Amino acid sequence: MDKNTVVDFAGRQKGVDPLTELLRRGARELLQKEVEAELSTFMEGFQDRRLGDGRSAVVRNGYLPERDI
Repeated sequence: MDKNTVVDFAGRQKGVDPLTELLRRGARELLQKEVEAELSTFMEGFQDRRLGDGRSAVVRNGYLPERDI
């Protein structure tokens, strides 16, 4: 049992594996869709809440480019 069977994968990280990249991209997109769906469900629960002046009490903090106010 003195024989070492461990294989060295030192250079493995250098190359880009297309399948791994495809899986990572798919997982990233799936997670983004799930977070968006969860946020939509959360926001629907508060759509009837209004401030005294009629504006929505709970609003989403957007992700569009910043605007001057």
